[in-house]
Amino acid sequence: MNVSAAGLLLAVLLLAGGCDDMTQQKKENPYASSETAPATVPDSVVEFQDSDHPPPALTLTLLQRGQSEFHAFCSPCHAETGNGHGMVVQRGFPAPEPLTDPDLMTASPRHLYDVLTDGKGIMYGFAQRISPEDRWAIVAYMRALQLSQHATLASLTPEQQAMP
Repeated sequence: MNVSAAGLLLAVLLLAGGCDDMTQQKKENPYASSETAPATVPDSVVEFQDSDHPPPALTLTLLQRGQSEFHAFCSPCHAETGNGHGMVVQRGFPAPEPLTDPDLMTASPRHLYDVLTDGKGIMYGFAQRISPEDRWAIVAYMRALQLSQHATLASLTPEQQAMP
């Protein structure tokens, strides 16, 4: 092997040795300081990794808001029914767990909220895309959707059974 080929091989090995797969890098909010921010932070931006918001009271308005937000942000992967076969999955992306998976059925609302906030697996976090109030609305709607998948006539009150 001549000197130039050995030098080139050594240079390639040194460069490759400095590479990693970037999975262990610390996530940092570029808006965290005025020196690193590309612009001023708009008022509507949710704080990075902000999850200390208590769940609101369960109301019909909250469930309706959750349904709207679920449709906009979650159904492309999770589908309208929560079965995990949304349009994105039908186009070749990996399928998420169905919302009726036993682990998700028994997960606490806080856990579901935290997954929406920070992401899990290949799902990215929605902390900067969905407000905390709307994330809680989605969690409430997800619970209603989960319960609806296993509802029986016997589980309804007589008034509910009498409704058309």
